[in-house]
Parts: sequence; structure tokens; C-alpha cells
Amino acid sequence: MYLEISNPMDYHAALYIRLSKEDESEGPSQSVNNQQSLLNEFVRQHRLSVYDTYIDDGWSGTNFDRPNFQRMITDIEDRKVNMVITKDLSRLGRDYILTGHYMERFFPEHKVRYISLLDGIDTGVDSTANDITPFRAIMNDMYAKDISKKISSVKHDKQRKGLFIGGKPVYGYKKHPTEKNKIVVDEEAAPMVRRIFSMALDGMSCRQIAARLNTEGIPTPATYAGLTVANPGPYTGLWSSERISDMLQNETYTGSMVQGRTRKISYKSKKCMKQDRRDWVVVEGTHEPLIDRETFNKVRELVNSRRCTRSRTYDFLLKGLIFCHECGYPLAVLNRKNAAGEDRLYFVCRTYQRFTKAGVCTSHTIKEETVTQAVVEKVKDVCGAYLQADQLLTQAQRAVAKAIAEADNEKEINSLKAKIDSLSVHLDKVYMDKLSGVLDEADFQRIYTKIKSDRTALEQRLSQLDRPDFSPAEQSELAKKLVERFLETASTNRELLVSLIERIELTADKQIIIKFIFK
Repeated sequence: MYLEISNPMDYHAALYIRLSKEDESEGPSQSVNNQQSLLNEFVRQHRLSVYDTYIDDGWSGTNFDRPNFQRMITDIEDRKVNMVITKDLSRLGRDYILTGHYMERFFPEHKVRYISLLDGIDTGVDSTANDITPFRAIMNDMYAKDISKKISSVKHDKQRKGLFIGGKPVYGYKKHPTEKNKIVVDEEAAPMVRRIFSMALDGMSCRQIAARLNTEGIPTPATYAGLTVANPGPYTGLWSSERISDMLQNETYTGSMVQGRTRKISYKSKKCMKQDRRDWVVVEGTHEPLIDRETFNKVRELVNSRRCTRSRTYDFLLKGLIFCHECGYPLAVLNRKNAAGEDRLYFVCRTYQRFTKAGVCTSHTIKEETVTQAVVEKVKDVCGAYLQADQLLTQAQRAVAKAIAEADNEKEINSLKAKIDSLSVHLDKVYMDKLSGVLDEADFQRIYTKIKSDRTALEQRLSQLDRPDFSPAEQSELAKKLVERFLETASTNRELLVSLIERIELTADKQIIIKFIFK
């Protein structure tokens, strides 16, 4: 190390250490203790003041959401740190784009001096080592990509062999206590799985099964496994029809290992994408079945037979704008007939609809037209000061004048009329040739049909362009009618409502809360 620091008292250093599982494969020299010892020795030799040591143990270099790295970034932004020291550039990160962002933008903008000991990088001095830093970052990124490919290949090979590589087995199974990558029946949860399939076989729908389990207080798979929910919702901890449907169609219960249903977008992202069923990895006979194949197939047919039974959708003015005030979820709309047999739309809380017996929320049932009318009246009141006829008239007059000017295509109109006249003359000539025997019937029909089609197309174009001439008084009258029509329909114009209203909330006692986009 030949780095020199002439003014050590000016710096408050952050010692950053990172280690992940793939780094451990490079050898013991990458250990946390080794890195810390190296950094402390450098600090001692150069008499630097250390503000704090930041250690991320077990975190990949492609992930910059590491807790201690983010803590260091916060301290930099708070001006507590103005120097960052790492063992090498790969400790900072293996994603060359984000590493370059911190090296080339974030650190210079916050007046932070970055030092990488083994690479000889020091942004506080001019050095050829600094010039090749981007290439080092790219090499580190390529290493991370190569490691990711190798790990994916190993995992996929295990999947094809029917070995379990997931974190938690499906509800009803658990990891084998001694054999790795194998699952066995969970005797506590297995009876509930068999009961769910039995209820489905008896004709109960997924929603009915979920309601029964919620009524009996049966723990959900997540609750049973002791999993924590990052953002709990109003029905966290409750069975849902989606959960039941997924279980009833999971072939794992027949003794087949089903894996590869999701895949990470890339080694730089945690997000996963669902894979098509044909891309799943299914290996039969890998573990003890909970459900026999015949029962499973019957249940799956029953579940699939209930799909797409509600194909009708309803359009209404407040679609996508109205939510339940209590649970925050969008309100559903149902069609019901009144006493006179007429169709009427009603709003209802979707959470209540799905978990009625669980008592999570209330119905909020109310006529759609009642809410819509109230919202329209409020919009009229709010916009009344802005929708004045005399203020809109000038703008309407300009719009009418512009429309008329754009429709002034006299030259094209004359050309179309000339072409139409020419085709009419041609039709007459063709008809005379048929009568005189020059054209036989087949040729006459072919030519006649072609000319007639061309003339019809020109006539349609002409009808779009041709217009009467409007006098100034007629233009003014058109503008007034335009203003009147706008004023009559403004409050029921969906485009206008969407541009004005952020969301509408309906409370349990039928109060309507309108949140406008503007103050």
C-alpha cells in the first residue's frame, strides 16, 4: 500500500466491510476479521479518525439495500463521514452501474474521499489506478453474474432430480429432520389438508371452505409456519378463496415435487416473475402423497368448472375512484333487481364480501346512483365558480373558428368531385360496351364492381370534408351551444372527474368523503 494522506485530521473515516456466501468461496482472506484487521492497520499507520465501522455480513455485492451500507450513506448525507475505506472495490459492490454511481457521482457530490486498499484507488489524488476503476467495477459485476449463473444451474439440476430447494414446504409437509432436500408429511397439518380436499369433493366452493375455516379459527398456512407479514392488511391471518384454490390445484399433495413456478428477473433484482405452467419442473413420486391422484383430478375439475361464471362487468361513472373508508380497498359493484324487477347497481365492500363471517369489515351497501348523484352535486358546487358561461364563450368561439378553419379543404373537395364525375362517365362507357357486345358478362362485372367501389370510397371522403359555410352569427351560435352542452355535462364527464378527484371513500355509516387532487 503506497497511499499517503497528508492531512489526516481533516477526515472522519467510515470503515466498510462486506461478506457474502459467494465471497467465502474465494478463501479465508475475505473474512470479516481479516478485512477489519487490514482496515484498522491502515487507519493506525495514517493516524486517521474513525467515525464508525459498518459491517454487512452475508449480503451480496449486487444488493445495495444492505442495512449498514445504507446507514453509512445516511451518515455521509448528515456530514458525519467524509472518507470511506474498503479492502477492495468489490466490497463496495459488484454491480458496476451502481458502484459507478457512488464512485463518480455520490461520493464527489458529498465531498467524500474513497480509498480501496488492495486496488490502490484513492479519489483524493490523481492516479492511473483511478482511471481503470470502471473496468474493475465491470469485472466485479461479471464475477457476480457468473456466480449467479452457476448457482442457478446447480439449483435447476436439483429441481430436475426432484430435490426440494425451497425455504418452506407447502402446508401439510415439513423438511426431513435428517435428509437434506427432502420433505415429509407434517402430521399436525396433514389432516387439515385432507379435510379441505374432502370439503371440495362434497361440492363446497373455495369461498365457502375459506369461510368455514375462518369461523372455526383454523390458523392459515402462514400463521401456522410462524411467518411474519411485512405490511399486514385487514384480512391478514384469514383464509381466502385464492389460498384454497391454490392448494386444491397443487400437485405436491399427490407426491410430485413441483418447483420453478417463479423465477428471479435477474441476479441484480429480488423481484420474481410467475412462470407458465409448461415451464414448471414437476418430478413424480418424490415423497409420500396426502391426496390420491383420482381425488385430486376430480377436485381440480370441480374448481375449474366454477371459473369464469361471472363474465359480466358493469360500467359506472365512479369506476376506479371509490374505496372503502375502513379497510381502504376498492368497493365492488353488484347488480340486484328492485321490487319492480328493474336492475340496480349497489356498492359493497369487497373485504366484507370475501370475509363476511370473519367480521373484518362491514357491508357498506348503498345504491350506486345515490353515491354518484351526491358526488356529481358536490363537483357542481366546487366547480361552479369556474364554469361560467361568459368566461367559457371566448374559448368556445376560438375552438369553433379553429375547427371550421381546419375543415376548409376546398381544393381537395373540388378534386374529389372531379374524380367522382370521371368515374361516373367511365361507368356509363363500360355499360355501353356491354350492351354493344365489346365486353362479356364476366369482364363487365369485374370492371363495374371495381369502379363502383372506388367511387363509393371517394364519395365517403367527400361527405366528411364537404360542409356548409358558416356566417359569423352562425359561428357565434355554435359556440354558445357548445358552452351550454359543456355546462350541462361537465359534472358527469368521467374524464373531468378523473382529473379532479383523487379518490372517493364510503364510510360504514354511508358518509361520502371526496378527496380532490387540488386543495
